[in-house]
Amino acid sequence: MNSEKYILALDQGTTSSRSFIYDSDFKVTAFDQKEFKQIFPRSGWVEHDPETIWKSQLATAKMAIEKGHIPVKSIAGIGITNQRETTVVWNRETGKPLYNAIVWQDRRTSAYCKSLKSRGRSLAITEKTGLVIDPYFSATKIKWILDNVTDAKELAQQGKLAFGTIDSWLIWKLTKGKSHITDYSNASRTLLFNIRTLEWDVELLALFGIPVSMMPKVVNNSGVLAHTDESILGHSIPITGIAGDQQAALFGQLCIDPGMAKCTYGTGCFMMLNTGSEIVSSSHKMLSTIGWKLGNETTYALEGSVFVGGALIQWLRDELGFISEAHESEIIASEAPNNGGVYFVPALTGLGAPYWDPDARGAIFGIKRSTTKAELTRAALESIAFQVNDLLNAMSQDLEVPIQQLRADGGAAANKILLQFQSDISKIAVLKPSLLETTSMGVAFFASMGAGIHTLDTLKDKWLLDQEFNPDMPLKTVKAHLKNWQEAINRSLGWATATTEINE
Repeated sequence: MNSEKYILALDQGTTSSRSFIYDSDFKVTAFDQKEFKQIFPRSGWVEHDPETIWKSQLATAKMAIEKGHIPVKSIAGIGITNQRETTVVWNRETGKPLYNAIVWQDRRTSAYCKSLKSRGRSLAITEKTGLVIDPYFSATKIKWILDNVTDAKELAQQGKLAFGTIDSWLIWKLTKGKSHITDYSNASRTLLFNIRTLEWDVELLALFGIPVSMMPKVVNNSGVLAHTDESILGHSIPITGIAGDQQAALFGQLCIDPGMAKCTYGTGCFMMLNTGSEIVSSSHKMLSTIGWKLGNETTYALEGSVFVGGALIQWLRDELGFISEAHESEIIASEAPNNGGVYFVPALTGLGAPYWDPDARGAIFGIKRSTTKAELTRAALESIAFQVNDLLNAMSQDLEVPIQQLRADGGAAANKILLQFQSDISKIAVLKPSLLETTSMGVAFFASMGAGIHTLDTLKDKWLLDQEFNPDMPLKTVKAHLKNWQEAINRSLGWATATTEINE
């Protein structure tokens, strides 16, 4: 009889829902994925249908179990990782969402965020949450729903509404409404959670007009956290790990010691650096956030977020038709020896750290009559690395010591041109692990600990190096690239407020 214990890792991302089944040695036994529709009601608005997210995630879980021929009773635990900040508000009585999920990329609350800053709220909010005032985070999205959806405020005051990031929404559905929870990593991304007291902050809730009754209970990242309703998968399974996608990736890269850093090259690019038990306050617009909480020990991190990373390659594919598959970008870019003087600022949804300018817009500089598709494609790839380099520089200045090494993961990290250019302009070793799916791996690590299969010590040998990239570009060339990049950035800032939008 097979006594193998498995972990089902649910990875709910911005463009697709995925499910992985890992054995006890973290080999992928089965996998399934479903893309779902992106909704763009207006310029700068990005939404998802919460029911579609749930149905796609459940379908991939069932299909992965079927593909792997896994007895459901042999699944020792479920780990859930998710696109962070994306906001769902639903009716506790009916279980129905009041509105579409407002996605982390959405910029509809930009004007409100500016008003908060003008009222002098920035310092107090950053002190409590480690975050900056920006439409990126959940609080202003919740407020928008309460202010704009019929009867939402009244239902909220009556205690009939629930808020959740995507982890909370999935757990609500998996438990048929028995559990309304989130973990510390996701809670720390809402602009409503005090990362010092480790509680929902009543003053911030009052500032945004959000009743505390809407908020989920905050639980550790690992442990027996909830149980699925047996009708969902045919057997009640414990949920034993939860983490926001970037914290899961940090853990999946086994950056478990202070000073270790990773960058996930996904839809966006997200760099995180483990700062241990210390909250490092940034002087360079980085975010201080919770990495994870295990037992009574909280691990903090510095984070920088690039809104458009791999999404730029999708844009080249879907909107411009440059390529038919994302991986072709490496082939086409390799046809050009350099970018031909072209610099691409991918501010398609504004700019994140360290600029935090929701009004920046995408721009391409240096186009000539001789500019080729290969040069444009190379410039697009290089723009991802330039943005990550900005984060590296800011974090190094906050720590007052240079970061020695960067562990890379995410879909775009399969691109060797990108990682070599990253190493060159950042003058740093870039390490690519043998498994790029560190987000699902990280939450599987949490879930396996919560299910009693592994301990932190037994996980330490699970990270395996595939390839190391080291700097190989002349310093003079590096300096020229960085000067040109900064010039391009400066010219794209504030575009949306300096111009008139044409909707006709």
